[in-house]
Amino acid sequence: MTSMSAGSRSGTDAPGRAETDRWRAAAEVLDAVRREPGLTRVELARRLRLASGSATEIAARLRDLGWVTEERAPCGGRGRPTTTLAPNPDGPGVVAVDVRFEGWRAGLAGLDGVPATLRSGPHRRRDPDAVAAELDGVVGELVAQAPGPVVAVGIGVAATVVDEHFAESGGGQGWSPLDVRRIGAGLGLPVLVGNDANLAGVAEVRDGAAAGAGTALFLTVEVGIGGALLLDGRAQAGARGAAGELGHLPFGDPAARCACGARGCWTTGVDGRALARMLGEPEPDAPYSYARTVLDRASAGEPGPSAAVTSASAALARGVAGLVNAHDPEVVVLAGLGPALRAAAPEAFAVAYDDGLMAFRRALAPPVHDDAHGEDGVLRGAAAIALDHAVSAPGLAARAG
Repeated sequence: MTSMSAGSRSGTDAPGRAETDRWRAAAEVLDAVRREPGLTRVELARRLRLASGSATEIAARLRDLGWVTEERAPCGGRGRPTTTLAPNPDGPGVVAVDVRFEGWRAGLAGLDGVPATLRSGPHRRRDPDAVAAELDGVVGELVAQAPGPVVAVGIGVAATVVDEHFAESGGGQGWSPLDVRRIGAGLGLPVLVGNDANLAGVAEVRDGAAAGAGTALFLTVEVGIGGALLLDGRAQAGARGAAGELGHLPFGDPAARCACGARGCWTTGVDGRALARMLGEPEPDAPYSYARTVLDRASAGEPGPSAAVTSASAALARGVAGLVNAHDPEVVVLAGLGPALRAAAPEAFAVAYDDGLMAFRRALAPPVHDDAHGEDGVLRGAAAIALDHAVSAPGLAARAG
């Protein structure tokens, strides 16, 4: 099994350079078909500057591998007839897995990257061995159910991912630390691993609320605050793949001790555990679900929850402003509890965001959007990095070999 981060392209049995080069143009064709299904072979040849014969040969190779279907295009006048290329619904695919604090979700995705055959469940036991064994079984079952061959696995984990495979959380999750290499270990497939916020951010930049942005900031409030700075569609991973722990910036109360061990983390004023502290209630075992309950109580007009939610909304906005000052993004995307916190106290959020921005930024402040993919964001991102590897030139060469 090969374990790789969101930005990695290496493998244990990489094909030779000559074989990889032979598949480079095919990888470019597949990338174009992923972005715009239904392109004609003539359009592909023109965009990628391929000779007509090369385009025909590449299309045939990809069709033989099962990645695309090819149909005659409607006649548009004079000239030779051409064909359109589209993802094969029964072709190769990937398994995507989202490992959360309270449970997991998993699904299959084809070349379009949209997860289907979704399955989900709570962690039956919250120790690393049990979680790894259960998810290994889920991945195996999905591989067996897939309409075509599964060529890679993408896993998003609600934890810091260190050295491309080791999930470590400071949030007392029970199943952490988790060696993600144990999930799908017997399948012989490449496994791509990333932090959940990074992967959801990738999905939003590719075809979601930040589509087209060269520089985007993605933030999700789950159990803590995760996030990613995305440049040209890629999350910045850092030296060991552990970048993006934005919830542990010192934007919070310096007297508050975070579960990570530090004091003053931004998380301590925003998530479900923060809401419980504000309300004088015990720390919840399921902070995300608890926060949803507090939001419902605030919506019903309970004074205590309303005040707590307003405080959390303002704390979230102040941190967003600080990150905007630091990173200068074109757009900010909120996910998880973020959209609900803002919607519950919109004035408090707006005032805190504006007050936290440097003066010159206020006239052209980056818009703050709700995410487009909701709870499917991590799965879409996990599918995306798995597909990126599978349809890269090395991935295609390895598959063909």
